Amino acid sequence: MYAVILSGGKQYKVSENEIIDVEKLDKEIGEKVTFDVLLLSDDGKVKMGKPVLKDVTCEAEVVAQGKDNKIIVFKYKPKKNERKKQGHRQPFTRVKILSIKK
Repeated sequence: MYAVILSGGKQYKVSENEIIDVEKLDKEIGEKVTFDVLLLSDDGKVKMGKPVLKDVTCEAEVVAQGKDNKIIVFKYKPKKNERKKQGHRQPFTRVKILSIKK
């Protein structure tokens, strides 16, 4: 069984006991989080929501908070002596999917 959940404007395909990284959530480590389910597949039967399934929820637990590896953003305009170098580290929340409740 798997589900497609919505978090931070992105969609993730998850199953139970899976650990995924989502956009940063303002939750403490150990807190429970509930996600909206867009699609549910169980033994070949697929249920789709419009836009979400009303009777299905996905429960997860926050495992860690962190930041991704640094990426370098370099903007350059030729012949103008204009250069700008920036670094960026995207924050994320690591969650463990506990259950998909029907």
